[in-house]
Amino acid sequence: MSEKLIDLRSDTVTRPSNAMRLAMADAEVGDDVFGDDPTVNRLQATLAERLGFEAGLFVPSGTQSNLIALLSHCQRGDEYIVGQDAHTYKYEAGGAAVLGSIQPQPIEHAADGTLPLNKIEAAVKPDDAHFARTRLLALENTWHGKVLPQDYVEQATALARKKGLSCHLDGARFFNAVVASGKSERALAQPFDSVSICLSKGLGAPVGSVLLGNKDFIHSAKRWRKMVGGGMRQAGILAAAGLYALQHNVARLADDHANAKRLAEGLAGLPGITAEPVQTNMVFLNVAPERASAFTEHLKQHGIVSTGLYRLRLVTHLDVSAADIERVIAVIRAFV
Repeated sequence: MSEKLIDLRSDTVTRPSNAMRLAMADAEVGDDVFGDDPTVNRLQATLAERLGFEAGLFVPSGTQSNLIALLSHCQRGDEYIVGQDAHTYKYEAGGAAVLGSIQPQPIEHAADGTLPLNKIEAAVKPDDAHFARTRLLALENTWHGKVLPQDYVEQATALARKKGLSCHLDGARFFNAVVASGKSERALAQPFDSVSICLSKGLGAPVGSVLLGNKDFIHSAKRWRKMVGGGMRQAGILAAAGLYALQHNVARLADDHANAKRLAEGLAGLPGITAEPVQTNMVFLNVAPERASAFTEHLKQHGIVSTGLYRLRLVTHLDVSAADIERVIAVIRAFV
């Protein structure tokens, strides 16, 4: 196959640009476990200041960032309320339950990605020895490419605090939500006690996430990071990529959103294939079951890879151009 591979499996597949690699090569480093890597410290301070938190903590992955957030908010026997299809519940290997003895209380998402307020309220357990102690509400923004409505976020977090709960945001694609909503970074972050920001998805860094919160929370999280093996030494090489991404790759997320919308528009009306409405950088295609296997094989033969079968997820990112999108549209139209 001579054509360029178009990898639409996820925005995690991006590769650092030459300019990002140069920033990594030039990074000033120290020992981050001792707290003296200047580039890591600058990354943590930069994100904390931008989103309005006291402190930040650089960790290897979004999964670890969410895990140590849950471990810092909750004790053994506590419970967190979370979406049935949320990453922290469904796609992180049950770490909170296995490693922290923290019980998840999953709730079915509404179609827009929200957790219905009445279901959140009903899930909070009374102060009774029969029940786990409900301590935390965990939301995700974006969720399946959808931006949570800000008025909903404010209502949900206000309800949680009324019930004595803390609030955590899995912001793996937080900046996609910022760009798509047109709201400020602080506005989207401030309803939460802690926020996890992933640098290795649409922002294009090769590794890393930053957990944000107040100083006491981050002090606790740093101990958990060490315990679960996330303490890194000369991590400034990786933090430099994150700083470069924050400076250069946030505003351009609008290009990914435009490419996703163009892809959905280009496939509109095709028999046997339905594209769901697009908000950010994800296109979900529903494919007639009798054609699904042949369809995905057709894509592979033309150098296009995705995830799913009857419901395909196609994710745009900085390594996918507008010209690539036109090629994908043409390939799919040829199949139909």
